[in-house]
Amino acid sequence: MNYRIADSVVAFSLERDETLPFYVVQPHQVHGCVIHEVTDPFTTREELEGVDALVTNVPGVAISVRTADCIPVLLYDPVNKAVAAVHEGWRGTVQHLSRKVIDFMHERYGTEASELLAVIGPGIGPESFQVGHEVADAFSDAGFPMAEILADCGPKAPTADNPMAGGLHIDLWKANRWLLEEAGVKPENIQVTGICTYRNNHRFFSARREGTKCGRIINCIQLKKLYRQ
Repeated sequence: MNYRIADSVVAFSLERDETLPFYVVQPHQVHGCVIHEVTDPFTTREELEGVDALVTNVPGVAISVRTADCIPVLLYDPVNKAVAAVHEGWRGTVQHLSRKVIDFMHERYGTEASELLAVIGPGIGPESFQVGHEVADAFSDAGFPMAEILADCGPKAPTADNPMAGGLHIDLWKANRWLLEEAGVKPENIQVTGICTYRNNHRFFSARREGTKCGRIINCIQLKKLYRQ
């Protein structure tokens, strides 16, 4: 699945039957908030233990995050020519990881949030992301607009067709859009794919449906080596 961000950028989320077109730097994620700047295009996963967001301003370096229901956020700074790939599971979202990445890019590259272009890629949708009270409370304590992102669907009533019926549901797409906008990204500069990995597991891996040992979606962004002037 390719994203149209800008002519100077390659960005995509790999579907089940697709293979990587080139070497892509992939971190070993732990649902934390460690951000790493990549300059070597062949950095290994072993060198990126405990990292949940990558940034670079080096053309030709392809960075990514791996997901299977979590939300991938890809960022492009067209002014300072820098990119980021962010792994936003619910824990990273609660910790405002995207905002921390934007601050990191500002310090490293001079990035202004208002100039950023963003993609919120495939991830678990609100109808499928059923949570317990402790997760809902974590979002509330972190300052999220609960009236916008939380739905109380009544008592849990799982069926064969819908194991996630009823209960509390959080909209991670809206939560991450809110994070980006709060950081200063313009609403019109945010693309949301709106594709639920749980409901589209024929196209994308879903850990909640298939188990944690399932494959992973590679969500990649790369600055092209030559920019069109």
